Amino acid sequence: MAKLTARDFPEGFKWGIATSAAQIEGAVFEDGKGAEIWDVFARTPGKTYGGQTPDIACDYYHKYPEQLAMMRGLGVNSHRFSFSWARVMPDGAGRVNQKGVDFYKRAIDEMLRLGLMPNATLYHWDLPQELEYRGGFLNRDIVNWFTEYAGFMFETFGDVVPLWSTFNEPIATYVGYGLGAFAPGRKSERFGRQANHNLLLAHGSAVKRFRELFGEKRPELDLTKPNIGIVVDVWHHHPARPEDPRDCALAELENEKAYRSYLNPLFKGGYTGALLKYMAEGDCLPDIRPGDFELIRQPLDFFGLNCYNRVVDSVEPGKVRETVEFGGGNYMDNGAEFYPKAIYDALHNVTENFGVDVPIFITENGTYNCEEQVVYDADGRARVHDVTRIRYLNGFLEWLKKAIDEGIDVRGYYVWSMLDNFEWTAGDSMRFGLIRCDYGADNYVYKDSALWLREFLR
Repeated sequence: MAKLTARDFPEGFKWGIATSAAQIEGAVFEDGKGAEIWDVFARTPGKTYGGQTPDIACDYYHKYPEQLAMMRGLGVNSHRFSFSWARVMPDGAGRVNQKGVDFYKRAIDEMLRLGLMPNATLYHWDLPQELEYRGGFLNRDIVNWFTEYAGFMFETFGDVVPLWSTFNEPIATYVGYGLGAFAPGRKSERFGRQANHNLLLAHGSAVKRFRELFGEKRPELDLTKPNIGIVVDVWHHHPARPEDPRDCALAELENEKAYRSYLNPLFKGGYTGALLKYMAEGDCLPDIRPGDFELIRQPLDFFGLNCYNRVVDSVEPGKVRETVEFGGGNYMDNGAEFYPKAIYDALHNVTENFGVDVPIFITENGTYNCEEQVVYDADGRARVHDVTRIRYLNGFLEWLKKAIDEGIDVRGYYVWSMLDNFEWTAGDSMRFGLIRCDYGADNYVYKDSALWLREFLR
């Protein structure tokens, strides 16, 4: 079989690298930026690895020209990034911080100068802390707050950003309000479900504002004009023992609680009976009002799919490793499986089971800590060998190509991520970067996967 390269994908396919503001920018209190929930949460003892914070991260705020140049040097032609809501509106609504706006203008201008198509996300988990004090996603006013912010960004950058996503991975809001594992650290199933619902309402309202500014959905995706979508991560849950009805029931419920709780309202107009039953029995039904699902289900120009892996469930967790085949040596140094076919399955899942009939972008795909070996040559120059990451990326791309060949309309693929960054609660203990980077330092070391990607894209 011939080696897969970018030339095997459709003409005009977008190849990019994805990042997020809170994970790379640093400068969390500079030039008028307001506090975000992660700035506060990370300062709570025991919440992050080693007590690490996003204060410096990759220092993109000061180093974006060289970091964007490094990105372009790998051969990609697009950059997916997010805006920091609190850098633009320190209080979450009302007052605009012009220095924050100017920073993003400079960064986007640099992307365009380098030939990187901007792909912008409005919200990547970093709610302004001032809004959290007012209830955050538990307050239905979040719909108005987010729409005000989104409308300002559309008006300010709509002429230079062709791809806009309202939210990245809505499930993170559930993790923050329902499980307490992410910022803001609340822990209530009722809170989690209400936060989910209000987020979806905010999405729908922002899309309506987008249409007011830029017109109705066009028949075809046009990257010379602004387009709107949302990004959902699909980690499909499989039963460890398909012959065991208990494992099957558990996997089905986890799928309902996870990605289906977003895709069904977004594309089919409501929650399923199974999810409503779960929420009613658990006394965690959100406040659902007449017209909510009509607001949520707005026509989209594209859909962003984040895909990292699958999940295998069992009512007896110890049975998982006994029953799952780890074919092809697809496992990490920590024993965790990676499953490249997940991207193929996810694409068929969203198109066939949820009616996603708009162009799709793989907005994140990547892996961490791939048995990374730092070695030095005779001149003391460092290299990082990460052969598992190369196998991971190549495997996922092979399955992506198969899905495209079968007719699924995928227009682009973004690796997560360029630099080792602030990986939320894991800090720098989970390194997803193609380039090794320590917080605030200039010791960039290209991993073998970065060199592999550059060769793949030639």
